[in-house]
Amino acid sequence: MTGSSSSSNRLILAAVVVTHNRLEKLQVTVKRLLEEGVDHVLVFDNASSDGTAEWLAENGDPRLSICRSADNLGGAGGFDQGMREAVRRFDPDWLVVMDDDGRPAPKAIAAFHAMDKQGWDAIGAAVFWPTGGICEMNRPYRNPFWRAREFLHTLSGKGRRGFHLQDTAYAAGAPVVDIDMASFVGLFLSRAVIARAGFPDGRLFVYGDDQMYTLQMRRKGLRIGFAPQIRFEHDTEARQGESGVVLTPLWKVYYMYRNALFAYRIAAGPLFWPLVPLLLVKWRRKARDYGANRAIFLRMLDAAIRDGLRGRMDLRHEEVVSLAERP
Repeated sequence: MTGSSSSSNRLILAAVVVTHNRLEKLQVTVKRLLEEGVDHVLVFDNASSDGTAEWLAENGDPRLSICRSADNLGGAGGFDQGMREAVRRFDPDWLVVMDDDGRPAPKAIAAFHAMDKQGWDAIGAAVFWPTGGICEMNRPYRNPFWRAREFLHTLSGKGRRGFHLQDTAYAAGAPVVDIDMASFVGLFLSRAVIARAGFPDGRLFVYGDDQMYTLQMRRKGLRIGFAPQIRFEHDTEARQGESGVVLTPLWKVYYMYRNALFAYRIAAGPLFWPLVPLLLVKWRRKARDYGANRAIFLRMLDAAIRDGLRGRMDLRHEEVVSLAERP
């Protein structure tokens, strides 16, 4: 990313969309991005087998590019490789990343171009359900281990409400605020981010890659702003249980909690090991949301904890799936 906008004041924006066997959602997302006037759209196709490759090949818009993987690298691998390819092909001033079920709301890209980006290295969008409510899984946070105010609020019993942005931050006219973590649904990344933070860790497969990437960005001194005027939609089918998202299929449990331990290690620093027993108690309580699959959840959780504490990232995806399917 060396300076493609030197002859013009207009920033060049490239979108990276990672997809796997969700053609109907991808079609909506690509259409929206092209309608919104993004300069380049790169779709990283994670070995889809549902007609995605054929549909992409038939789309004649010159702004649309395709990068197809012979193997499913997961969301993390897709973002890693897709971002690298977008930088190589387009040399953009900014990247914006999303899954196939995340997309800009109407006028979101115009709002990005219109905002004052001075002093910000990355911008996180405000993510909503298609029905209009705030999408909880994409709510940004300020790391309580780095910030005294959030740490005290969390300790006072507020839990995640102590360090995640409150609803008031999403209000029309609310200011852009500093955050430490933003999701890969509507995250805008400048040249400075790529130059200093590189790319996400593709070995994570799914979950936690956005947390680890943005936390590492902050540790390098890069600034991330949450911009409520830039709205994205997340058309996800994930189900909320009493204690958080209920994961299906159950192999996802392994990645969710293994990668969470990796992220907590970055976020908590020297407080990581004292925190671990509290996390383990909290996570095992989530088994009640899995009903008849409680035993499988606990099996996957135990494997995730073992490998997360060891820093192990070499378990093949086929092995993870096999562990979940074991009687």
